[in-house]
Amino acid sequence: MEKMILGVAVLLIASTTPAQELKKGNVVGTHIAAVKLQPGVTMEQFTEFYVKRVIPEAEKSRPGWKIYPVRRIRGEKAEGFGIIMVIASEADRDKYYNADGTDSELGKAANAKIQPILDLLNKLGTFSSDVFTDWLVY
Repeated sequence: MEKMILGVAVLLIASTTPAQELKKGNVVGTHIAAVKLQPGVTMEQFTEFYVKRVIPEAEKSRPGWKIYPVRRIRGEKAEGFGIIMVIASEADRDKYYNADGTDSELGKAANAKIQPILDLLNKLGTFSSDVFTDWLVY
């Protein structure tokens, strides 16, 4: 009986919790990546490490940023990996970057926090952004 009550409670909470939605002023960054795997490493291993280790550390180093991994399935360069970042505002993004696109002091500090995990990622393969675009929601 307790399990049934707990199950119903979880379902009620889950069904009434609103999903994250884009709002006016959000910044959505799309990054298309080139991944070069180390010998013997599969894309699945690389992706699993990126999703389970890199993204959580990156989100901790930039509070308020949400990062979603994506895989291309159609279109130009159909096979590939990328990320979509949702940031509350341009001001939140701009704290980490100078006007010329270089890292600000806060951006350098955030990058330094995640560097150890990126060093581990590089043992599996390298991730380099081919193309990125930031979009402002209006």
